[in-house]
Amino acid sequence: MRLDFYLSHVTDLARKAAKIAAAKGRVTVNGVEVKKANHTIVEGDQVCLDGELLAWPSEGYYLMHKPAGYVCANTDAEHPTVLDLLPSHLGQGLNIVGRLDKDTTGLLLLTTDGQWLHRITSPRNACHKRYRMMLAEPISDEALQTLEEGVMLNGESQATLPAKAQRLAEQEIYLTIQEGKYHQVKRMLAAVGNRVVNLHRDQIGELTLDAELQAGEFRELTEQEVAYF
Repeated sequence: MRLDFYLSHVTDLARKAAKIAAAKGRVTVNGVEVKKANHTIVEGDQVCLDGELLAWPSEGYYLMHKPAGYVCANTDAEHPTVLDLLPSHLGQGLNIVGRLDKDTTGLLLLTTDGQWLHRITSPRNACHKRYRMMLAEPISDEALQTLEEGVMLNGESQATLPAKAQRLAEQEIYLTIQEGKYHQVKRMLAAVGNRVVNLHRDQIGELTLDAELQAGEFRELTEQEVAYF
């Protein structure tokens, strides 16, 4: 990785400040002063800033309560992204685990660990995701049963896998799915003649969204929570 990226990842320096620090001779790599920000750092290199040895970054695992109005992307020309909710140095190198629509709220995972991300998102691992939703119309018992058995989505050649549907109120349900097709939950409700008005994800696998975590807030996962996947 580039020297300026490394510095911004393991210190509080922004990329621009990291470049300036290197240019001023404040950085050494394996005992040799390095002033070029694009110098390549490899694992095992000893990097010092102002004579202090820096530690190689460990993998990061975070849970966020995604608010409405933010897109799940690293950059977007029109809308704020979920990474904008993080301190700039923390967002470096983070990947979003799956996607939530701009208007969907709830549990979102972010990590630097590509293998961990793959274990959660790979279809073969069938990681369950639970959504709480408000509907435009009351939902019938027959529609709930159809959702559980699997429905044919518009444009698809195979029905969705069996799901779990639970009525919470006349127009409010939990729906737990194990796939991640494009806009799947909204399309599933459309397939049974209804429409999702409000969508909120509160669980992925064994991990549930903290009740006290407000929209836009985030926290690190515990070792036990990381081990869920």
